[in-house]
Amino acid sequence: MKKAIVSAFLASSLVACTSVETAVVSGNEVSAAGGEPIAVIQGTSLGLTAIFHVIDLVQSDLDTVVNKLLVAEAKAMGGNKIQLLGAGTTPRHGIFALTGTIIGFPISQATGVAVK
Repeated sequence: MKKAIVSAFLASSLVACTSVETAVVSGNEVSAAGGEPIAVIQGTSLGLTAIFHVIDLVQSDLDTVVNKLLVAEAKAMGGNKIQLLGAGTTPRHGIFALTGTIIGFPISQATGVAVK
């Protein structure tokens, strides 16, 4: 039983990941409403769920990708806020729950412009 728990923990730590990609932009070349653009930021989060997406082993949702990845990266680059360009996540309810029968891998992604 110990080996099964350790194996599940190691598998979940290898599968779950986040990625933040940035590209510094010039205010002359990119326009952003409400401020001077600093960078374009894209955040992606891959999670791990069990039993029809009911149990989150590793969380991946819009809250995680927008607040923990995009906003944190924008503040680290000197920005005050994000102009959100797009966001999406794997649906987990209704017929989409069947995609996570025993183990599911939901993915969430958001893109925005960091403004000063």
